Amino acid sequence: MTDVIPSGLKLRQFSDDLAQDFHDINAEWITSMFKLEDTDRDVLENPRARIIDAGGDILFAEMDGMGIVGACALQRTGEHSIELTKMGVRASVRGLKAGEFLLSHVIARALELGADPLYLLTNRKCAAAIHLYEKLGFTHDAEIGKRFGTRYERCDVAMRYAAPKASVG
Repeated sequence: MTDVIPSGLKLRQFSDDLAQDFHDINAEWITSMFKLEDTDRDVLENPRARIIDAGGDILFAEMDGMGIVGACALQRTGEHSIELTKMGVRASVRGLKAGEFLLSHVIARALELGADPLYLLTNRKCAAAIHLYEKLGFTHDAEIGKRFGTRYERCDVAMRYAAPKASVG
């Protein structure tokens, strides 16, 4: 990453006392652009059962003086396949690089968990998020869309993480 991430951001692991932040951050962005689908409600209302106990993880970005400002989950969808899902940043801090900070840590955690593939499903209306995903190594992937894209009515973009190639020289 070439951009500077502001100081005052730190990473937090999931704990039950952060479940409401996970719900609220994601419900905020989803309902501002779409409608909450049954699969959204299930995950947002049951993060420990649907994500943590199933072998995934949820990470949070915390900003000095502002508390929890972002959340993102890694949900197992197969033995090795992991969906990067429910990534949101509070509207009050958008543009302050909290999303980039969080996404870089979530990718690293997914690789620790052995994600193959690490993928995400989104909608073209989420242009800023798609740009961030591309910046950090996700590429558009029609096969991921065919394989997993029916989980959400709103899904019309599917992406797979492709680790950046090491430069030679």
